[in-house]
Amino acid sequence: MSYQKVLPSAIDLPLNQKELGEIISKAKDWALMHGVCMRSKTNFSADALQFAPFVLTPSLYPRKEFEKAVNLQTVLNELMHKVAHDTDFLRETLASTIQVDEFTANLFKIYETVLNEGFTQILNLGLFRSDYFNNVNNKILQVEFNTIASSFAGISSQFQSFHSYILNELGHVDKTKNLPENNALSGLCSAMVEAWNIIGNQKAAILFVIEDVTYNICDQRFHEFEIREKYPHVKVIRRTLTEIFNTGVLGSNKELIVDGIVVSVVYFRSGYEPNQYPSKNEWDARLMIERSNAIKCPSIHYHLAGTKKVQQALAKKGVLNRFLSNETDIQKVQEIFTGLYSLDKKEGGDEVVDMVLKNPESFVMKPQREGGGNNIYGVDIPEKLTAMSDDERSAYIVMDRIFPPISKSYMIRPGGQMQPEIVEMVSELGIFGAIIGTKDKILYNRQVGHMLRTKVSNANEGGVAAGLGALDSPYLFDSE
Repeated sequence: MSYQKVLPSAIDLPLNQKELGEIISKAKDWALMHGVCMRSKTNFSADALQFAPFVLTPSLYPRKEFEKAVNLQTVLNELMHKVAHDTDFLRETLASTIQVDEFTANLFKIYETVLNEGFTQILNLGLFRSDYFNNVNNKILQVEFNTIASSFAGISSQFQSFHSYILNELGHVDKTKNLPENNALSGLCSAMVEAWNIIGNQKAAILFVIEDVTYNICDQRFHEFEIREKYPHVKVIRRTLTEIFNTGVLGSNKELIVDGIVVSVVYFRSGYEPNQYPSKNEWDARLMIERSNAIKCPSIHYHLAGTKKVQQALAKKGVLNRFLSNETDIQKVQEIFTGLYSLDKKEGGDEVVDMVLKNPESFVMKPQREGGGNNIYGVDIPEKLTAMSDDERSAYIVMDRIFPPISKSYMIRPGGQMQPEIVEMVSELGIFGAIIGTKDKILYNRQVGHMLRTKVSNANEGGVAAGLGALDSPYLFDSE
């Protein structure tokens, strides 16, 4: 599939071999010395880090569309907050999905349980990220909305400084003004501490729920260290769901106690994939957390609101009016939606299947999963789709495939060539938001920062943690 637009580079490329070798060496060391790092998946050691994949020079991004995404984030925060608190909408939207998708069904069971018992904690904390591709006309279109474990705020907050350093070293200090400020890390951490302050127990901790093995360790630890540095009176602990099951209890007032420590805020960096619940114990731990009086990030209903099926339902005509009252806001949100289609037979799924099979290259199939590597693209769709029963396919949605403009630069990876080639790439912008509120009242609603992930243009997936993309910075330009 051909892309229709190629953007210029932030600086003239290619660099001569000597200059390229020197700047790559400096860039790698800068990354290693500033925590732009991950643990190796192929040669894992808790004692070793390698730099996270990065794009050497920042990628052009239209200023107007960047600002549009930034300004829209608080509206999207409010939208998802209201969706999460609309029980009828969640039940109706996910009814078919939970019949065939065991993972979503298990989440929904927990939701129904705490709903029937009555929520012990009516306050919710959302640390969200809305992800966008630009279309061929350079207009933003939403790819997905993340409500759990929205990652890379920590490392991405380093990238304005990183690319300023690179541009400066290459003699382009005048261009650094086009790299927007990024306070994603401090913004998300401030929201966690705000939730902690609302609870008001000075002895309570913030609990990070983590994976058994953490590869994206620097990004997670940046959050912990930011809180400990700026708010040294706030304790942070890290535990897996298995550890929470083994050492966690609910106190007499439903307070969550883990290893004898009272927890007032729970921040999930795990719990979004089926393999993170290897047994009933982990599901029991999740239910215990949801039953507690700790503020959850996300609560179970925020988690469900982030499913692809909900995203698809929100794009249907007139649905936004159920949640937003401002017509201008409704129109702005509607404009960022691309084509989203149900595969449920009861919702016109047969017609969608016919449409997709005629031109599979124009579509992406998405399951109800986070974490990257789960989508089905283009020519792979027909075989997968025709092998599914009518019920099985209702666990997926179909989205119009977006073909963004191409940019060109060097993608630097651990173990890569010392003299890499220029590659064609596409970029995905993520905007971070934070919200705190009850069903009836929003107490805190902010846009806090951004990230840019870039992948080679012929790769389907672009997750950095999944090993498929690279971290980047938007270099803002006036498209007119």
